[in-house]
Amino acid sequence: MSGGEAARHEFPVRDSRELYRGRVMALRADQVQMPGGRVATREIVEHPGAVAVAALDDQDRLAVIHQYRHAVRRRLLELPAGLLDVAGEEPAVTAARELAEEAGLAAERWSVLLDVVPSPGLSDESVRVYLATGLSAVARPSPGDDEEAELRLRWLRVGDAVREAFTGGMVNGVSVAAVLAVRAVLAGEASPRPLDAPWLDRPSAFAAGRSARRGDR
Repeated sequence: MSGGEAARHEFPVRDSRELYRGRVMALRADQVQMPGGRVATREIVEHPGAVAVAALDDQDRLAVIHQYRHAVRRRLLELPAGLLDVAGEEPAVTAARELAEEAGLAAERWSVLLDVVPSPGLSDESVRVYLATGLSAVARPSPGDDEEAELRLRWLRVGDAVREAFTGGMVNGVSVAAVLAVRAVLAGEASPRPLDAPWLDRPSAFAAGRSARRGDR
C-alpha cells in the first residue's frame, strides 16, 4: 500500500442461507462483514437474468409493447424482453426468441446496447439489452392465456419514446435506459458493442441453486 491509500474492504460473506425459492426467483440472507468489523444481514433476491431488445426499424422507430405487470397493477410501455429461463440457451438466442414471441419480428443485425443492473441494493438481477436492426415480420407463436395474451405492439419514433420516458409514460427502468441509449447511438455519441461482449454481472446464483436442488451438478 502506498500514497496513504487505505486497503479496500472486500465485504466477506460469513454465512448465507436460502429463505425462499420460487420458479423465477429466490431469496437468501447473507451475513456480510462490514469495514468496521460488524456483521450485517443483507437480503438478496436471486434472479435468473434477463434480456431486452431495442428493435429499431428503417424509419428510426422502436417496437414497444403494452404488458400487464402485476406488481404495479397496470399495463406498462416496455421493450420486448424475457427471462433467461431456458437452461443452456445463449442470451442472444433468448433475445431473438422473445422478439419473435412478443413482437412477431426477426432481425438481421444484432449488437449489445447496454447491460443494466436495475436494483443492485437488493437483487443480483442484470439485463442485457440488444440493439436489433434489419427487421422483418415473422409468425408470432400462440401467446397462451397469461399476461402475454394481451400484448399489444406499437411503433414509436425514438424522439417520441424519449418523450414518453421524460413525461412518465414509460417507467420501466431498463426500457428507459435503452431508449436513451438508442438516441445516443443515432446521434453518434455512442456505439453498440459486439454480440459476444463480456457480461460482467450476468447472474449465476439462481441457476446454480436450481441445478443443485435437481441434483444436476
